Amino acid sequence: MDIRALRYFVEVVRQGGFTRAAETLHVTQPTISKMVKGLEEELGGPLLLREGRTVQLTDAGEVVFARGQAVLAEVARLRQEVAEVDGMARGELMVGIPPMAGRYMAPVIGAYRRLYPGVKLRLREQGGRALEEGVAAGELDLGVTVLPAAVAGLASLTVTRHPLVAVFPAGSAPRKAGAVKLADLAGQPFVMYEDDFVLYRMLLDACEAAGFTPQIAGQSRQWDFIGELVAAGVGVAILPAPVAGQLDPARVATRPLAAGLVWELGLVWREGYLSRAARAWLACCEQAFGTARKPG
Repeated sequence: MDIRALRYFVEVVRQGGFTRAAETLHVTQPTISKMVKGLEEELGGPLLLREGRTVQLTDAGEVVFARGQAVLAEVARLRQEVAEVDGMARGELMVGIPPMAGRYMAPVIGAYRRLYPGVKLRLREQGGRALEEGVAAGELDLGVTVLPAAVAGLASLTVTRHPLVAVFPAGSAPRKAGAVKLADLAGQPFVMYEDDFVLYRMLLDACEAAGFTPQIAGQSRQWDFIGELVAAGVGVAILPAPVAGQLDPARVATRPLAAGLVWELGLVWREGYLSRAARAWLACCEQAFGTARKPG
């Protein structure tokens, strides 16, 4: 069995379709389709039901997806353990980073590359919830997410902690500069994150606790595009304070939230075995952020 075909199949399922899987894996969609078709032929039947741009697993596909994740995790561990025979001269590290965390992790990436140029550092950009699942499944060595992690059994290291603020189109912000209640935003459309972002679920829960379900006018994976949609009058958004601070104050206005919602960004990994490459990454993060590890 071609391990690459198995990896492509698992990623198609995780991403919910061939297009997004191709973007994540940095290969063409026809390449993924061909590899998955070859895997289906080898195993003697269809694994996926293609419905437009989305896919659903067949009964056989459910089995292959569950077992495939375990196989890929063991292959990754085997490669890492063999690489460690030669120490940090070579090896591989898989780290997942959501879009809004890039500005915090870029200096660590630079420091790590300078210290360990022989380690192949592979980065995956996804929402925090998907990255947590990838770490738990062994597909990623470490991932960045909003703490506390929703997936059990993960240890963590805090990267940064900031309040969330409300962002309005420049001419639509409340006249008073004080904090706004989340319930006061009930009648406004929201520009939100994609569904696989931890902040998406956090905000839905907070709105529900405030007594309403937000009307979602648009969603994006990119904070700057969310800011542009707010500036264009599509709706209001809830963003981490340092992220909102990078938006054009002539086009948007920010207000603190009375709810006191906090964005605590952290690094997570599975309890137990950590490769030397992963331990070195954690050491770089501890030095960069001056924070200590927390058990799962």
